[in-house]
Amino acid sequence: MPDPYPSEPGHEPGDKTKSKKSLVDRLLSLVRGEPEDREGIFTVLDAARERELIDSNAYTMLKGALAVSDQTAADIMVPRARMDLLDVNEPLSSLLPKIVEMAHSRFPVYEDSPDNLIGIFMNKDLLRHMLNPTLTLRDLVRPAVFIPETKRVNVLLQEFRSHRNHIAIVIDEHGGITGLVTLEDVIEQIVGVIEDEYDDSEQTIFPDGHNTWRILATTELQEISELLDCEIPEGDYDTLGGWLAHEFGRIPRRGDRHALQDLQFEVLRADSRRAIWVRVRRLPHLKAEPQAQA
Repeated sequence: MPDPYPSEPGHEPGDKTKSKKSLVDRLLSLVRGEPEDREGIFTVLDAARERELIDSNAYTMLKGALAVSDQTAADIMVPRARMDLLDVNEPLSSLLPKIVEMAHSRFPVYEDSPDNLIGIFMNKDLLRHMLNPTLTLRDLVRPAVFIPETKRVNVLLQEFRSHRNHIAIVIDEHGGITGLVTLEDVIEQIVGVIEDEYDDSEQTIFPDGHNTWRILATTELQEISELLDCEIPEGDYDTLGGWLAHEFGRIPRRGDRHALQDLQFEVLRADSRRAIWVRVRRLPHLKAEPQAQA
């Protein structure tokens, strides 16, 4: 009677090399160019890009998708010092200018102390307040999701999708708040920077009130100098983001400010690689010194 559970060809029962590739298999793998590990996969992707087998967008997304499994929430979070918070005891009428200026869709809400976060406020809930002015910020606060610093980004993405949640508060091993992560932060690690409603393939400078402009960090300095009638020092940079990185001596962070003549440059949005959006205001009597956030 034939054996109903035959051994795999070349592997007899008790063979200690059963779980390992044979020398022939390893040689064939090298000949075929099959990657042996993650570094091998990146090498294959680099080669495919060089040979134009995949375009730059596909290359960025594939590398980003592989990289997120090695990243944690702490790697991509917005640090606590740069979180924009709302005080639950403050009237919504006085909070509206801040909400509009910050232009976030969601805000963490605290009570008594920024260390005591009680939930999340969503901008769309302002419609409820308009219909019922008696509602307070406390009435509109939604429960917050807390995650550890060590949570893997790929796991976090799955949780965002399954729970239909877009923001999480990051805490350390002692329960202290260390930052926040949004769904957009996670996706940008894979697909690159996601531009917002201001984005335009040609326009990069947008008026944002009296003597105020919102500018993409990729904007050429010459264009900015001509529009704002200012003289930006020349150097090994061509864009607004490059100049700010030179002035700060590092990658700009959200909240960083720098003064030049009567102009104040404030980084509105940045990631781990570069500045993205900058607000420029014309204000009198400014000192031309970098003011980096701690």
